[in-house]
Amino acid sequence: MKRILLFLITNFAILFVASITLRLLGIEPWLDAQGINFASLLVFGALIGFGGAFVSLAMSKWMAKKMMGVKVIEQPRGEVETWLVETVRRQAQLANIGMPEVGYFESPDPNAFATGANRNKALVAVSSGLVNRMSREEVEAVLGHEISHVANGDMVTLTLIQGVVNTFVFVFSRVIGSVVDKVVFGNRDGHGPGFWITTIVAQLVLSFLATMVVMWFSRQREFRADSGGARLAGRNSMIGALEALKRNHPHALPDQMAAFGIAGGLGQGLRKLFMSHPPLDERIAALRSQ
Repeated sequence: MKRILLFLITNFAILFVASITLRLLGIEPWLDAQGINFASLLVFGALIGFGGAFVSLAMSKWMAKKMMGVKVIEQPRGEVETWLVETVRRQAQLANIGMPEVGYFESPDPNAFATGANRNKALVAVSSGLVNRMSREEVEAVLGHEISHVANGDMVTLTLIQGVVNTFVFVFSRVIGSVVDKVVFGNRDGHGPGFWITTIVAQLVLSFLATMVVMWFSRQREFRADSGGARLAGRNSMIGALEALKRNHPHALPDQMAAFGIAGGLGQGLRKLFMSHPPLDERIAALRSQ
């Protein structure tokens, strides 16, 4: 709750500072004169921006189960499922969070993810390939990584960051559209075609730039989760798990789940700016330097 309150306060503080700055620069009065109520646009943009982000967060567990075919372990069957549940239980207690649901999904690639709107009611799921192709120590480290995501509140944090950037994309794409419509096209009566065309183009460009910001935050979370996994399962085990993922080259999870998985895709050059995970070599080097 404190994390949500802090981000909401931060977001409204940013919106307030933006409004004051535009007023001092003489832009907001000009917008008012053109029939654009910047304060109302900010509030409406925040409702739209955060609304979509929080709906996605609220549905995250349900979507994960449906998309990935996750089978939740209600009553462990066999030694492997018992070990998975007890390992997650022990790590959750160490991380001071509620016991997550534990599940698995069929995939030959070693992978895992965590999701959920509440750190005390999360879901941790592993692939069949992870259990079959990695050692117990490595699987334990992967589970520790996912538990750390939950304990750090990463799902909520990333949702709030997404809400902030959604707000700014919504607001400033419409400000740009209005300015171009009135200054370039000379439209003084409502919104003409220039507004709608410019707004769509601006929204695409700003969304492109905003994605880089969100992915940068996502990559920083991975370093923190790796450190958390090292504390819960041992640094050597965490390094071993990342090296095993590097050898196996797992395919990325679907876009909706990729940010919360253990492994990310490969990227070079400009593509690295849009990766939800840092390259495995960088993560391994960061752990070795600790």
